[in-house]
Amino acid sequence: MKRSQKSIMRALLTAVIVVVAVIIYAYGFQVTQVNLEETAKPQRQQQLVRIIRAIVQPDLLTYPTESTKTLAPILVPCPTNLPAPAAAPATGPILTISKPCAAGDERISVTGANFPHNADVAVRFRPESQATLPGISIKTDEKGAFTTTFTIPRNREAAVAQAIEAEYKTVVGRPYLSDTTKETWNKIIETIFMALLATTLGTVLAFPIGFLAAGNLMRPVTSPFTAIMLSLLTLPLGAYAGSLAGGQLGRLGVTMGGANGLLATGALAVVGVVMFLALRFGVGGAEDDRPTGLQRAGRAGGLLVAGLTLFVNLGLVALLSQRLGAFLSTRIGGLGFLALFMANLAHVLELLLPLLGAAAGIAIVSALTSPLGAKILPSLAHKPRKIIAVVLAALNGALYAALIGASIGWLYQLENRVNYLLIPAIIGAAIGLLIGLRADVESPTPIGSVVYLLTRTVLNALRAIEPLIMVIVFAVWVGIGPFAGVLALCLHTIASLGKLYSEQVESIQEGPLEAVTATGATRLQTIVYAVIPQIVPPYISFTLYRWDINVRMSTIIGFAGGGGIGFLLQQNINLLQYRQASVQMLAIAVVVASLDYLSAAIREHYV
Repeated sequence: MKRSQKSIMRALLTAVIVVVAVIIYAYGFQVTQVNLEETAKPQRQQQLVRIIRAIVQPDLLTYPTESTKTLAPILVPCPTNLPAPAAAPATGPILTISKPCAAGDERISVTGANFPHNADVAVRFRPESQATLPGISIKTDEKGAFTTTFTIPRNREAAVAQAIEAEYKTVVGRPYLSDTTKETWNKIIETIFMALLATTLGTVLAFPIGFLAAGNLMRPVTSPFTAIMLSLLTLPLGAYAGSLAGGQLGRLGVTMGGANGLLATGALAVVGVVMFLALRFGVGGAEDDRPTGLQRAGRAGGLLVAGLTLFVNLGLVALLSQRLGAFLSTRIGGLGFLALFMANLAHVLELLLPLLGAAAGIAIVSALTSPLGAKILPSLAHKPRKIIAVVLAALNGALYAALIGASIGWLYQLENRVNYLLIPAIIGAAIGLLIGLRADVESPTPIGSVVYLLTRTVLNALRAIEPLIMVIVFAVWVGIGPFAGVLALCLHTIASLGKLYSEQVESIQEGPLEAVTATGATRLQTIVYAVIPQIVPPYISFTLYRWDINVRMSTIIGFAGGGGIGFLLQQNINLLQYRQASVQMLAIAVVVASLDYLSAAIREHYV
């Protein structure tokens, strides 16, 4: 009895599942507007056949042809006295019309004979001006004959005889690559290098991000609350000051170079000597006695001067590289792209100077405040440490709330600074004050978990936006073309590879990690000797797979102005040139298949 009840319940459950599945798919058909009746319409089928026939006949080759034209005179409109009809030629193609004269918009019958069999013949009206007008295309039969109707164009009246023209072309030589094939070749090369540059840049940037997004590496990272608050307060100030100094010093180097290349070279040599001497003084020599406070201050000043002159030198290097690249680009023939590459790298260096300055500023501030946050503050008693923590937390809340308010004010073009600076700063200070009061200054704070969550959130947000959307923004910024496509693919590559890399780090074996940590190794040494050897093979696989994805994605972002073969494919599809579009589709398939075989060979050899 119990077994029978179980069978009935199982049958009922199965029936319910089937009914629910039918309802879901029925609703899915409605939502996706599945209409099989539309596919059965003759017009749809004719269009499908036409497109398929065009696609399977790609415009790969062009045949040299010779055009043959046959004319049949016609008067438009009919005159009072018709002239005698012209005699038909004894040999060659013959074109006859049903009436020697006709009015505009009148239909006449056109008959051809002695044409090549199964040939495509273009029938058109040849006006008095001898302009080539649109016509109709017809195919001759096995005997080289055809019959069709033709409509005389309106507003083509003339006092002299005009003509109905029939033209066919015959192949007279060997085939050669068509213009479509040549253009497709150029664009597919552009597409491959778009994917290569995006993958390379994305991989370089995603590699360190992958460690920040790995939970097993970041969660154990802790720091005293006061040290975290001190770092959060000083790092933005150091980044801003460093960015400002790096940009200004770089521009100073460009200004010192002037318009004379010899002057720029001399300035580079002089500033280079100053930097070398300052660096040598700052590093100092081997001494038995500990340096005095004055000596340490002098060395710090020497290192500071060396750092400042470094940015001046980088500005001079960028200036000289740009000029040298521009000079060589027109003088080394086919290798001019190398000179342009040098000039572009110099432009990149000039643009990166503020970022390098920001990194230097962060490093300097971190070096100055690290002893204070790691040694001095933790050695204080609980009460003064708590007071400092509360004050730092309130200052951080005010600073970051003001920065967010300033960003909102710039974005929405707000005018009242009280609303977007002062009020957010007060609210942020109050929030920071509450956090500082509730914070435990005795126990270490899991700052690594916070970094992990922030990094994961940013990667998820970037990965949620498709490159097709990103390229629209970049096309507005840098213009329509492959550069916008490279930037869009690079940004999406960083987000995708950052996630894959971090997950691979999280799945490594813990044994080597614990063994290296037990020796007293630093966190950096642990990553180098215990983590990286385990992740190199899968990292290679992920990177190669991402290159394959970027090649396929680059064919799509071209539809939004990202350059590459996708832009050419979109043009041909929009113009209904399916034979030309077939060439691009064939090229994409060949490249993707080739990259798949290449990736498989590399993985087999290195992974």
